[in-house]
Amino acid sequence: MARRLAERAGEFAVIGLGRSGVAASRLLRRAGQSVYASDVSTADSVHAVARELECEGASVDVGHHNLERITHAAVVVVSPGVPPTVPPLQVAAKAGIPIVSEVEIALRLTPQLRYIATTGTNGKTTTTALIAHLLRALGHDADSVGNIGTPVSELPLRDLPPAWAALEISSFQLHDTPGVLPDVGVLTTLSPDHLDRYGSVHEYYADKKRLFANATVASRWVTTADNTDVHELIRGVPGHWYHFSTKRTDVDAWFDRERNELHVLGAPLLSRADVALAGDHNVANVLAALLAVMVADSAHATPAARNTLAAAVRSFHALAHRLEPVHDQQGILWLNDSKATNVASTQVAIASMTRPAVVLLGGRHKGEAYTSLAPELRRTARAVIAFGEAGPLVQADLELPLAGQVPVLLVPAGRPFAEVLGEARALAHDGDAILLSPACSSFDMFRNYEERGREFARLAAVLS
Repeated sequence: MARRLAERAGEFAVIGLGRSGVAASRLLRRAGQSVYASDVSTADSVHAVARELECEGASVDVGHHNLERITHAAVVVVSPGVPPTVPPLQVAAKAGIPIVSEVEIALRLTPQLRYIATTGTNGKTTTTALIAHLLRALGHDADSVGNIGTPVSELPLRDLPPAWAALEISSFQLHDTPGVLPDVGVLTTLSPDHLDRYGSVHEYYADKKRLFANATVASRWVTTADNTDVHELIRGVPGHWYHFSTKRTDVDAWFDRERNELHVLGAPLLSRADVALAGDHNVANVLAALLAVMVADSAHATPAARNTLAAAVRSFHALAHRLEPVHDQQGILWLNDSKATNVASTQVAIASMTRPAVVLLGGRHKGEAYTSLAPELRRTARAVIAFGEAGPLVQADLELPLAGQVPVLLVPAGRPFAEVLGEARALAHDGDAILLSPACSSFDMFRNYEERGREFARLAAVLS
């Protein structure tokens, strides 16, 4: 693909006209490439961007894909939300046409961009946002891009593109980004996820490992020391390795529980009390971000830089939909953790609870059992509300292990979300939390996890 970009030969077929597809199309046109873009949607917003792209010289189809044209493309560009089973990708694969992500296009056409890439099952969004925040605190023009929301291709389209980027890269994006080679690569955690799309955990982990596909002895990598699957995945990968932990002290960044301090590169940096994020998992995210930024450039680890980074961490607050406090009234704290779309992330959220909680679990099932949540639910849950399409599975998995300790109430699929939250409010006592940490995707009831989280916050205000 790099050769085809350099030679400017053939047409690029962009599948999907969401934000990343539009950005990739525009960037390719600016680079002088011939672009054919298509989307099966006929929404007004798609027609609007199609007209804009046609004015910029692209050829666009709305409502269908021209499969014959795609089979003659030089390269096919795909958005992360497009599954590999759709017809345009199937015909491209059969024809032997390279299929790449929007991220790959952007990185190849912006070789001067310095970036720290973060992947992992959980923690990658908070870590990415914090890395961008720390880089800006150090005086860099930096932005967070990729799976966090802003396509990488939008950066070079700006009048003044940033010199640095914090890139969140998902397993889906990594699958189609063969050229990824970050200044620093970060792997936060690994646990089963997306088993509704992957045939096995092994396939999912194999895509995560693509972060290291271009590793050299000079590469710099930051990973957790607290996850056995991570140890196995990175075995034999060349480069300089830096590790963080909330359990061990024989690493490069760690949490001193006795003194309640975060240590990075041989010295304490700041107090845990200065980190305005709940849970050990967020301590790990902070350690990962600090370590990645400090090893990215020697100027980031001077005494003055360390003071700047400590101050920046103190000013960083929870992201929306990630253990976000959205309402606290009449003695009940409402916590929006809608981004917890797998069992591992929900387990982390429940483990961070320091008060009794009514826990909302459900949505669209992603292939994982819910039984592993039982130990932490026994510790802290007042009740479990099982809802959405996955509600019966949640109830079936948890009723027996929680029997006699934590009631599991099923709100049948099809009932409004307001009814789910109404049941939660009726069960909560003064001093409790109501925690939305669903362990499922949102697509049975909502367009995305953000919409689910916003509705949770709205109803929390109504029901308080």
